[in-house]
Amino acid sequence: MNQSTLPRGTRRARSATGPPPQLPRHDEGLTGLLRTVAEDLRTVVDRDPSRATLLDAALHPPWQGLVLYRLAHRLHVRGRRFGPGLLTWVARVVSGMEIHAGARIGRRVFIDHGFGVVIGETAVVGNDVTIYHQVTLGSRGWWQDGGPGARRHPVVGDRVTIGVGASLLGPITVADDCPIRAHELVTNDRPGGPR
Repeated sequence: MNQSTLPRGTRRARSATGPPPQLPRHDEGLTGLLRTVAEDLRTVVDRDPSRATLLDAALHPPWQGLVLYRLAHRLHVRGRRFGPGLLTWVARVVSGMEIHAGARIGRRVFIDHGFGVVIGETAVVGNDVTIYHQVTLGSRGWWQDGGPGARRHPVVGDRVTIGVGASLLGPITVADDCPIRAHELVTNDRPGGPR
């Protein structure tokens, strides 16, 4: 990911834990969006034993919130602000999650239960990540954010599992395949590890 693919006004943070994950492109048009949403739906069936069919999966509130995020993100990267804000609000009402439209979320992300999940504006979530409820990918606060244009939120690699109630705060990087335990507070870079 080069400087031009980051959200407007952000800088790439340096980290020894490797490059950020490759994410879906936002310029693939409606066909790409529909393909990503369908893949998200199949991911719910694959990873949630209580959702055996696509119809069951479509009733999974975190999937509905993720669909609304993906729509809001498409508008956000085109410079719109009101539409993404409205969709984010609707997603919060429907799913109990707050995912900023500026966040970058990869493919086949599975959010289980979802209630209380918060993902900040400059966060990056890789492919095949599992996030449980009450997880925060947030900043450390405006007094520590590093000023305008600085990356304020975590970058999470591919195939990471983030346990219930975990908080990942600040411009940290969590490497591929790194498990985050339930209720863990992470404020420093996390190298990869075996699953």
